[in-house]
Amino acid sequence: MLASVVTVAFEGVDARRVDVQVQQLSSDQPSFTIVGLADKAVAESRERVRGAFAGIGLAMPSRRIIANLAPADLPKEGSHFDLPIALALLASMGVIPADALSDWAAVGELGLDGQIAPVGGTLPAAVAADAMGLGLICPEANGPEAAWAGDVPVLAPRSLIGLVNHFKGAQVLRRPEPGAMRSGDRIPDLREVKGQESAKRALEIAAAGGHNLLFVGPPGSGKSMMAARLPGLLPPLTPKELLETSMVWSVAGLIERGALTRDRPFRSPHHSASMAALTGGGLRAKPGEASLAHNGVLFLDELPEYSAQALDSLRQPLETGEIVVARANAHVRYPARFQLVAAMNPCRCGLGGAGRGACGKAPRCQRDYRNRISGPMFDRIDLTVETPPVTASDMALPPPAEGTAEAAARVLTARQMQEDRLRAAGIDPAIAYDQAINARASGETLDRFATPDEAGRALLMKAGEVGGLTARGWTRTLRLARTIADLDGCDGVLRRHIAEALIYRRSTADAGDQFEAQYARGPAPTPAW
Repeated sequence: MLASVVTVAFEGVDARRVDVQVQQLSSDQPSFTIVGLADKAVAESRERVRGAFAGIGLAMPSRRIIANLAPADLPKEGSHFDLPIALALLASMGVIPADALSDWAAVGELGLDGQIAPVGGTLPAAVAADAMGLGLICPEANGPEAAWAGDVPVLAPRSLIGLVNHFKGAQVLRRPEPGAMRSGDRIPDLREVKGQESAKRALEIAAAGGHNLLFVGPPGSGKSMMAARLPGLLPPLTPKELLETSMVWSVAGLIERGALTRDRPFRSPHHSASMAALTGGGLRAKPGEASLAHNGVLFLDELPEYSAQALDSLRQPLETGEIVVARANAHVRYPARFQLVAAMNPCRCGLGGAGRGACGKAPRCQRDYRNRISGPMFDRIDLTVETPPVTASDMALPPPAEGTAEAAARVLTARQMQEDRLRAAGIDPAIAYDQAINARASGETLDRFATPDEAGRALLMKAGEVGGLTARGWTRTLRLARTIADLDGCDGVLRRHIAEALIYRRSTADAGDQFEAQYARGPAPTPAW
């Protein structure tokens, strides 16, 4: 008898339909074979299915059993094929009515005692099942996660025998409730950072427009402290962003008991992380830190200490917002629209070329240390701000009058201006997602809303000639100036907004030094922060 059950195979965060077909053939030598381009974890399913059947008191048929995973040319990876294979086999044995499985897709790993263990990717599997007009059978621990997919029917049994009893009418499994919407960890307040007013201003600008930011300063100057406080300035995830982010985390197996959060992700990998750890890959092409930071922040501390290959692998996703992991038999695509925040010391010894304890090898030490970061990588950073050492007089000052709450309110107002501007132009921010914040504005949207006045354009032209702005640098400077104008409450981009953007903007470290030396003291007015 032939029986089949629908399941899914994952390609990034996309779940593709797979039909599990099980057939029993007469044979003098009983066997159990799985075909259909299955990896080792899937091939081992036959032993877990045998053990699960023994755990619930069922004997395997004394026949030749073939389980076909169709389409045969689609790679199958992971242990979530255990449950659909077992269900199709039960249907072929007549234990479960064959038509009872026609309205369901299934994912789950089986234990040798018949228990169903949790698996990753339940949320995208539920979304795919809903698109196919099916319900989803998943492990009990994954039920609250699958319930977030909407009105899709969900069965979440604890064990295989419980699922058999449900289909035979001996018991009824209720649809699980969605998991809790939890609040994230407490984010430290910006008020705890003393001094560094210019760096705080840059942090606020980065939060308001979603811009990439680099802190440069000696150890102990507060670079990591300020980066850790950035999530408190950012608005919560929108419903669309929440679903996108949660699907990535689901594939990575990082959602516990279906609990989601509207807090934006903040990922801070160690500088020893490999290229695969940052961008994704490995045996099953799992999402990397860049994808786990989707719609959030990727913080790279000690930036020059990362390998050049790992850093340069981030250049493409910083522009496109996605990562494609190329493999011999497939290309796996993950979303990776993150905001990059980085920190570095002036040189390897940490102190730079001025002040007490200055590096004796300056400026060569500084130049060599900076050169560990490629020019194209520097070109993708919108704001570069120096964090000088915090002095004893700074530490003796009382806490600042403004903290995270006040800065977050200004950031929210600026972001609301960006959305209102799009709506006034007849553009829905939810649809034109790539244009929703200034850091992503391009083309006609950028020309329409970020074109500066004549004085600002003249300053930008002169900066391009002297500072060596690339075409990307020109565009990013306009985006940055538009954000500064939003924080200033201005409809247009003025000369002072261009001037402040150029102070922060560096196409390369050396070009930035040249520009700052000329324009910080030149005709551009001092920004009012």
